[in-house]
Amino acid sequence: MTSILSSASVGIAGAGGIGSNAAACLVRAGIGRLVIVDYDSVEFPNLNRQFYFHDQIGYPKVEALSYNLGLINPGVIIEAQCKMLDAGTACEFFQECDALIEAVDAEETKVMLLESWMRGLPGRRIFSCSGIAGHGGTDLLKVDRRRGLTIVGDQASELSQGTLSSRITIVAGMMANEAIEYLMHRD
Repeated sequence: MTSILSSASVGIAGAGGIGSNAAACLVRAGIGRLVIVDYDSVEFPNLNRQFYFHDQIGYPKVEALSYNLGLINPGVIIEAQCKMLDAGTACEFFQECDALIEAVDAEETKVMLLESWMRGLPGRRIFSCSGIAGHGGTDLLKVDRRRGLTIVGDQASELSQGTLSSRITIVAGMMANEAIEYLMHRD
């Protein structure tokens, strides 16, 4: 199992609650390479649900996350890009990735990213989330597997309900688990 994952590469767009926690799960599972793209910096309000620490406030998320993931597994290859993704760059950084995780907040960015990946990176399995806000309702979280796309969440709750570490971490773990399952059994 470990040799399959150690030779696999996963791209993650967004290093917030979903992206940072999914990355930690993947590194703990033995993934060999991560490509992480995010333009944001760590802020105090992020600490309630993202894989960062107080002394990392002000650092670019990709820089802080790379450091934290290296503490888990110093051998993991991490290609971190502190960039904003748009329709022109959505596929650029992820060309060599076996699977893709969409972990962005803004709905319009999520749609642009998914459409760009489906069109520009055919054959790559994409893992996305929808309905991750609020608290409780663990039994409402589900996995919706479609052709080339897996969506995790309750597909109903809105970010206006706020986000908490427990629910974010569960969904990030489910997404990482789905990616691992895919990587272990792909042809």
